[in-house]
Amino acid sequence: MNEGRDVSEATTFTDSRAVTVRGESLLLRWGAVTHVGRKREVNQDSVMGEFPLFAVADGMGGYAAGELASGAVVKHLSAFAQSNSDVTHDGIEASLRDAIVELAAEDDIDVGTGTTVTGIAFTSTEVEPFWTVFNIGDSRVYVEHDGELAQVTTDHSVVQELIAIGAISPDDAENHPQGNVITRAVGFTDDPVPDYLNVPIEKNTRWVICSDGLTKELTDYGILHFLERAPDALDAANLMVEAAVENGGRDNVTVLVLDVIAEEAPVDQTD
Repeated sequence: MNEGRDVSEATTFTDSRAVTVRGESLLLRWGAVTHVGRKREVNQDSVMGEFPLFAVADGMGGYAAGELASGAVVKHLSAFAQSNSDVTHDGIEASLRDAIVELAAEDDIDVGTGTTVTGIAFTSTEVEPFWTVFNIGDSRVYVEHDGELAQVTTDHSVVQELIAIGAISPDDAENHPQGNVITRAVGFTDDPVPDYLNVPIEKNTRWVICSDGLTKELTDYGILHFLERAPDALDAANLMVEAAVENGGRDNVTVLVLDVIAEEAPVDQTD
């Protein structure tokens, strides 16, 4: 086990992109952090932030199979983002199917290998752009606005189904023995069709995309606390990952924070 690992061993990246929404110039600024945690030998999480797509995948399977599964999903979503094609449901799903085909060609991969995937995509239309939120599994998307944090995605998990029928409370779910059992994944058993939700693009919002390694260790209140502490996207992601690792780091931890802010007007330097 890796009891001695700390957040300094995390992998990070950051980037930004200017966009126009309803005639207003906005800046998208994002930062991502992924860390193996304190208990696992391999980081089976993968993360990508390649405008217009932002996603986290949390692999499952044998020692390296989960890492291959999440990596294949991120690879093909990144290629789709770089293709300059319009973001559509068909395009996202084709990327996920391509990942499964690639995974099937690997040695020592069994039918139980798979991965979650969740994220958001900047989707252009003739009217106005919007966010496409997509999800398979129990990684999550949150949005923060005006000091309030909301979970946007719904987990595909046994405990979420038990909560939905009133069999257990959300508090019970935190320590439920089936807490790691998901009911949908990108893998060999089902066609990888995510749940989708369209969300308006609003300035002064912060998006959080994360694997369950974060939500196992931090409550929603804790996530909001660190968002409020750090105005910079990468700093906020680092603080959350650091807290999750310090709180136990029972799983790999991956966080991408994306800020939507009003782009500053250029300074007029003429006399």
